[in-house]
Amino acid sequence: MATTIQIKICGVTNANDARACVELGADMIGFNFYPASPRYIEPTIARGIVDALPARTCAVGVFVDADPPEIRKIAKTAGVRCVQLHGHATPELCNELAREFRVIRALSTDPRFEPEHTAAFPECDVLIDAYHPEFRGGTGQTCDWSAARVAMRYTRFLILSGGLDAQNVDRAIAAVTPHAVDVCSGIESAPGVKDHRALEQFISAVRAASPTTNASSFKS
Repeated sequence: MATTIQIKICGVTNANDARACVELGADMIGFNFYPASPRYIEPTIARGIVDALPARTCAVGVFVDADPPEIRKIAKTAGVRCVQLHGHATPELCNELAREFRVIRALSTDPRFEPEHTAAFPECDVLIDAYHPEFRGGTGQTCDWSAARVAMRYTRFLILSGGLDAQNVDRAIAAVTPHAVDVCSGIESAPGVKDHRALEQFISAVRAASPTTNASSFKS
């Protein structure tokens, strides 16, 4: 059954930007709970934003090398039911948390990445991002689209991330045919501050590039 490619806006730090995401039709909104990130948001502040989101919008908590108790505590405080895990999260940890949350395992296309690595996370969605030796996402660098396309064979739901913007997302969609696309720095005027015009242009570009894909929808 054909479904529209979903759009995830990551690194939202305030209610005004979240409202714009909702009004323009974003499907997922990411809140960064990694303290070292310039887009970090306090879980209690995120809660006020999450509670105002419509039911159709998926709130995602972003974590880097956090342990399960910390993830559960922050997710409960923020009111998120979806967690995105960066860093060294093992398949065992991810599959454990998948019994409680929708889990998005973030993987980067570093020199050691092999598309079949994504098969280790059968209970999770997978986000493919660009590799950076220091930063976990939000770098503005594109990932290896060819590797991401091959990874589609091994995943139930693939989110393409890494350096996407209104100018290249059509080519990215054509190259990978992902289930969803993720944008962060490509629609910002500063880290954590969304440019609403750029946001609108990005969403319009996604809709124009590929109104439908034959990929199946994620399991909620």
